[in-house]
Amino acid sequence: MARKGKVTVVGAGFYGSTTAQRLAEYDVFEEVVLTDIVEGKPEGLALDMNQSRPIEGFETKVTGQTTGAGGEGYEAIAGSDIVIITAGLPRKPGMSRMDLIETNAKIVRNVTENVVKHAPEAVLIVVSNPLDEMTALAAKVSGFPAERVIGQAGMLDTARFTNFVAEKAGVPVGSVRTLTLGSHGDTMVPVPSACTVDGKPLTDVLAADDIEELVVRTRNGGAEVVALLKTGSAYYAPSAAAARMARAVAEDSGRVLPVCAWVDGQYGISGVYLGVEAEIGAGGVKRVVERDLTESELSGLRAAAEAVRAKQADVSSL
Repeated sequence: MARKGKVTVVGAGFYGSTTAQRLAEYDVFEEVVLTDIVEGKPEGLALDMNQSRPIEGFETKVTGQTTGAGGEGYEAIAGSDIVIITAGLPRKPGMSRMDLIETNAKIVRNVTENVVKHAPEAVLIVVSNPLDEMTALAAKVSGFPAERVIGQAGMLDTARFTNFVAEKAGVPVGSVRTLTLGSHGDTMVPVPSACTVDGKPLTDVLAADDIEELVVRTRNGGAEVVALLKTGSAYYAPSAAAARMARAVAEDSGRVLPVCAWVDGQYGISGVYLGVEAEIGAGGVKRVVERDLTESELSGLRAAAEAVRAKQADVSSL
């Protein structure tokens, strides 16, 4: 198997370390770099992952590197084709994603500045919360072309919606197709009109009240996990989504995925980072893909755009 390229995951918490593990086990990269500000943690995790290679049968090398607030250690990410930013505080029970905004903005700003210095050609995938605002901030700080800065949320929210529908309908998850757009938060827009079960419209399989219940549960999907864990937030499903996005970039796959991308004219919306479907390839977003939405879905998407627009403007000064 031909392995190529280098991908960096910034932040070695549960989310970041699980993302690094998934990327390494794909066995399509030459190297996966894992960084963190906790001394020794990324090195220890990298050593552990490398020792799993003979068991899992992959050759990708994992490199761990402690970094400092002044940029120390970031030379390890030099030449990265993709950088995934997971750094930041996770939510605690009762917290909204917006409660994290000021602290995480400072972290994401610092990380992005170091990425620009050491990996100026990278595609940035942002997963730090609040997602839409942190993606916009990373784009502004980096000065990268908009297509090279994308956020991970739509894939996760869509996966949650799919799982909930499959459980409710009593069918395999592979037979369900769903979609969520909009923001990663209160103005998330699940799109029932794009959802099918065994090729049948979702509305033919589930009652309207059941669909609305699942829409609400999807919108609150992260909070449900946080409330159960009590000491952290979700990372298995989020890391799967981030890793798949990175793979789509690395392989120049052209896959159409729901992501947080720069919207400039599509759906009558301009000048904002928002959850939409996009074709993903080597340079990040190749194009935003528009689909036919119902009037209520389109109205929800436009409302989401205006809600995150104001917050993205506010966060740019943090």
